Amino acid sequence: MTSRVRHVTIDCADAYRLGTFWAEVLGAKVSDEDEPGDDEALVAADGITLLFVQVPEGKSAKNRVHVDLEPQDLTREEEIERLLSLGATLVSDHRRPDGLGWATLADIEGNEFCVERSKGERAAAAAGQ
Repeated sequence: MTSRVRHVTIDCADAYRLGTFWAEVLGAKVSDEDEPGDDEALVAADGITLLFVQVPEGKSAKNRVHVDLEPQDLTREEEIERLLSLGATLVSDHRRPDGLGWATLADIEGNEFCVERSKGERAAAAAGQ
């Protein structure tokens, strides 16, 4: 017997607010069973379910686990701009002039995540080699 990952759980200060942010990021929605003020919020998107759980303590160090995003309909640069407009902040920039690399952003509660190139950008780079 084996196990499967049911949720990726993220501790936070405001479960519904952070869930709403990530729902926007992923083009999903917060579960109909969740509402503002709840201590949990569930976001199910293509291939991943995020569970946001309200905890009393704040974030105190760099995440040990984070998500890497691959834009689906936008370039990496366009996706980064979209995420910044949703309230994310740029933490560190590892993009290289040759197109490789990634950008590390933080969500509205400071949780880090990365944005990589899209599948199309990777394919175009491979075809150009």
